[in-house]
Amino acid sequence: MSEITGKEIGWDDQIENDGSDFVLLPEGDYDFEVLDFERARHAGSDKLPPCNKAIVRIKVNAPEGTAIINHNLFLHTITEGMLSAFFTGIGMKKKGERVTMNWNAVPGSTGRAKVGIHNYKTKAGENRQSNEIKKFYPKEGPATEGRTFETGKF
Repeated sequence: MSEITGKEIGWDDQIENDGSDFVLLPEGDYDFEVLDFERARHAGSDKLPPCNKAIVRIKVNAPEGTAIINHNLFLHTITEGMLSAFFTGIGMKKKGERVTMNWNAVPGSTGRAKVGIHNYKTKAGENRQSNEIKKFYPKEGPATEGRTFETGKF
C-alpha cells in the first residue's frame, strides 16, 4: 500500500488548505494512474456474498481537471473477470494467463479506461453524479490487443 503522508492536526491548530474542487469528467476514454488501494470487506448483497474487496483510488488528469475515482474490486470467483480486467489493464496479466495478484505493485501503475457518469441519490434525496470506471483497456501487447473487459456493479 502507499505510504500515508501529512500529519495529525490538533484540536486548536490553524488550518488553511481548502482542498481540491470536485471534478466531474465527461464520459470518455482516459489514461489513469493508481494512487493506492485499501483492503476492505464487502458485507454482501443480492448479487454477491460477503467477501474481501480492494477499494482502488484512480487518478485521471484531463483538461477539465483531475478526478479521483474510487473503484471496488471484489475478491470472489463471481467477479474474477473484473479482477482480470483490472490487472490486464495495468499490464500485470495477459489474456488466458494465470497470475497471483501482486497488490504491492498496484500503486503507481498506469493504464487506460472508459470513464462513465454514475447517477445516484443521497440519503437526503438529492440527485448527485460521480465518475465511475466502466471498462479497463488492456495494456497494448500481442496477447491483449483489441480486447476489452466490462466492469460490473455489486
